[in-house]
Order: sequence, then C-alpha cells, then structure tokens
Amino acid sequence: MLTGLSIRNVVLIEALDLAFDAGLTVLTGETGAGKSILLDALGLALGARADSGLVRSGADQASVTATFDAPAKGSALATILSDNEIDQEPGEPLLIRRTLKADGGSRAYLNDQPCSAALLRDVGALLVEIHGQHDERGLLNPRGHMALLDAFGGLDTAAVAGAHAARHQAEKQLSEARETLPHAPPQRDYLAPARAQPARFAPAGSGARGPRMVGPGSTGCWADRTGRSRGGVRPPAGSIGLRPSMIISPMPLRLSIAP
Repeated sequence: MLTGLSIRNVVLIEALDLAFDAGLTVLTGETGAGKSILLDALGLALGARADSGLVRSGADQASVTATFDAPAKGSALATILSDNEIDQEPGEPLLIRRTLKADGGSRAYLNDQPCSAALLRDVGALLVEIHGQHDERGLLNPRGHMALLDAFGGLDTAAVAGAHAARHQAEKQLSEARETLPHAPPQRDYLAPARAQPARFAPAGSGARGPRMVGPGSTGCWADRTGRSRGGVRPPAGSIGLRPSMIISPMPLRLSIAP
C-alpha cells in the first residue's frame, strides 16, 4: 500500500508531502488544479518515461519519493528485490525515489540503492495499477497472466522458480564447456609429453629410468652441477654419474642415457 508521496519541483509543485491511510483516498479539485500532476509524479517514481518537461521552471532537477508498506516475505515483490540484490530490512517500508534533471537525465533508487528504470517499472507494476481513460489495464497485460493463474490456483511457485534457476545455471555451464571443448585436444597433445618428463629424471631406486650414480670403485666420468664433465673414480655427493656408454660432448653437455 502507498503510505507517502513526496514531490519536489514537478511542474507547478515546488514542495508537497502527502500521507495516505488505509481505505479510500479521494483527491478532488477543479480543472487545472493539478490533480494530474500528482499522477504524473507517481508514474515517474514507478518508472514511467522521464520527460524533462516535468521539471519545474527554474529548477535544476525534480524528485519524487514514494513510500510503500514492507513487502510480505516470499511475495513476488520480495523475490524480485532479492534477485536484484536490493536490501530490504524486515518490517521497514519500501522507498522508491526518482530524480529527473532539466536536461532529461534521470536516476532511480530502491531503498536508496541505485537501480535501472526497467527494474523500477517491474517493481512498480507489482505495487500500483493506474486506471485512466485509454490506459492499459493490468488484466490485459500478458506478463501478468501467469501470475494471476498461479494465484487463482493457490500454487506455490518458489520450488518451480528454484528448479528453473538451477536449470538455467546448468545450461550456462554446459554452453561454456562446449565452447572450451575444441581447445582440449591441442592442450592434451601439449601436456602429454610434459607429464612424462619428471619420470625420466626420477631418483635412483624408484623403479623409474634415469641417470645412475657411479659407485665406489667404478670407472667412468661424472658431471658436476654446472654440467662440466669430470674424471675420477669417486664422484662427490650430488653429482650425476656417467656410465661408459654415455656420450659426453663439449658444452653444452648432452647425455645419451642408456636404460
């Protein structure tokens, strides 16, 4: 329910604050008194097209703030606020604010949080239905037909909405996986030899093939950590033993490792 309407610099209205109680409220006046300006201001707050002609002459911008009762938990209004990450404290009124500059630029806010005019229209459609001459009626809007049928049947649509959101997420992930699938074979061909490299240099005794250390009394050569070949019988700790079958060439060091 609309509980308050605050208007600043809209057409002929410089400042106006209205409070509404439960029940029927009637605004009367002669032609030209400004009744339609109130409706235009309310429509602006609910996401109607922002027309710079609504800004009061001499003012930089116009603003309208509409206050509504807190949305019921689990209602369509509460759901759309949650889906768009609009914070709504339990029991607190819903504040809708729209500002319009003289150059035509406008901004929309829900509970003082910036939002799009499209979201404002969706929220406004759940809060207010304006009937006027040649205006569309809510019953004729196809976007509301499904909600009306669900409400008439007393159906709880929360579970269906959750399943629909989960399916949409799964379809998005599947689409992303299909886009990356053509790149998988080249990556596999590149990574397969790289995975085999560590096994070639496994430590002795691990069961994998690799360089063998030359033990005491063995003949042959060994290479230090810089890659320079050395001769001798007993290699120091940390060196790589070279069997006679290994081929040593000048730098850079190239090894032919036998099984």
